[in-house]
Amino acid sequence: MEEVVKIINDIKAGNIKPIYFLMGEEPYYIDRITEYLEENLLTEDEKGFNQMVLYGRDTTIDDIVSNAKRYPMMAERQVVIVKEAQELSRTIDQIEKYAENPQPTTVLVFAYKYKTLDKRKKVTKTLEKRLCFLKAKKCMIIR
Repeated sequence: MEEVVKIINDIKAGNIKPIYFLMGEEPYYIDRITEYLEENLLTEDEKGFNQMVLYGRDTTIDDIVSNAKRYPMMAERQVVIVKEAQELSRTIDQIEKYAENPQPTTVLVFAYKYKTLDKRKKVTKTLEKRLCFLKAKKCMIIR
């Protein structure tokens, strides 16, 4: 998938977006990009204070935004990863306000598997226009 390669190459080149919203029916690409960000944006020493992994089932949008608005400690940036973000589907619209003005020292990653956002909603348009937005479609393997 060309989009995935482009995202990884942009990260390697230092073109890091403040929000990565990875969604779709194909979890493989979502997991690969999430793992790449988790493993490569911070050094092992920086991860202790500056990397937070949250799970959609156990958190709220307010908690996510609160963590994203913190400043990094002894590092250039912090990384907040929200796994299983599809569990927040009823309240995901609340992230729009943060998405309009994200914290420049935070990389916020949403792994929103097996579902997609409604294209008609303002939050979807905001995320598509301003940030890194991936819609992973199922691949069909022909034998």
